[in-house]
Amino acid sequence: MTESVIYQKNQSSSAQFSAKQRVRRLIWKIALATFILMAIGSATRVMDAGLACPDWPLCYGQFVPSQQMNLQVFLEWFHRLDAAIIGLTTIGLVVLCVWYHKELPRWLPWTALLALMLVIGQGMLGALTVTELLRFDIVTAHLGTALLFFCLLIGMGTALLPYEGTTTAEKLTWLGGMAAALVYLQSLLGGLIASRWAVHQCYTGFELCSVMNTHLLGVIPATLATLAVVIFSWRTPALHPALRKLANVSGGLLFLQILVGFATFHLHLQVEPLTVTHQAVGAALLGGLVAYTVLAVRDRSIPSSSV
Repeated sequence: MTESVIYQKNQSSSAQFSAKQRVRRLIWKIALATFILMAIGSATRVMDAGLACPDWPLCYGQFVPSQQMNLQVFLEWFHRLDAAIIGLTTIGLVVLCVWYHKELPRWLPWTALLALMLVIGQGMLGALTVTELLRFDIVTAHLGTALLFFCLLIGMGTALLPYEGTTTAEKLTWLGGMAAALVYLQSLLGGLIASRWAVHQCYTGFELCSVMNTHLLGVIPATLATLAVVIFSWRTPALHPALRKLANVSGGLLFLQILVGFATFHLHLQVEPLTVTHQAVGAALLGGLVAYTVLAVRDRSIPSSSV
């Protein structure tokens, strides 16, 4: 009888691990696709290809506009294709979470549903971006929603990782969260600058310089908060190696982001790959800080246990 109970428990534990693993892998795949989507969206913006497809959701009334295809049309078309794939896989994520809801944490199906709602909102904003002829507030909201969706995926995937807490990161949770919030706001300001072409207007006609300067000043609090994460992680004894690694990666991305940002502004956004890299590194830094914060929360609340 005892052996039968142990066997059933092992079978249940194995089923839970398998379900978590499947869901986690799908989440990371969607997160990667979202990261690529944001990079392509940045390339579409800096290459002035936002209206390369004048209609929506098709492009020149076709699924694949082969006759009109050039670099600009390809960027906008591929951006939409990637977005559609992300939408479909997010629906699949919700279905998977509902199907395996007994083997998964209770919060996961609801979080997956929230992710789907963000995708739907993102699709609506994408349509308005075209129909409203790249209105800057809609373009900025489009980026902001994409970043929120990306952060949610990173948080979900990190929360499902096998992890044993050490109860040493209690004071680092709020620090990681604050750094992530400041980097998110800084990314929004960067998107606003790009959507309004503030750098060009400031350098050529001395207009919208306040918008550009706000972004430049925003570097200070975001940098200080991220550096605080790195420094306090170094100084915290017995901190989990995963948290140390994420802190070091965040520090490296911060340094790279400052270098790329300086080069981008110094060259007046004339080098498109630099502008796209600036956006991509910023998103990666944000994702790293979100993962750090989630692990710090788990370290504090679930000591010496695997989830």
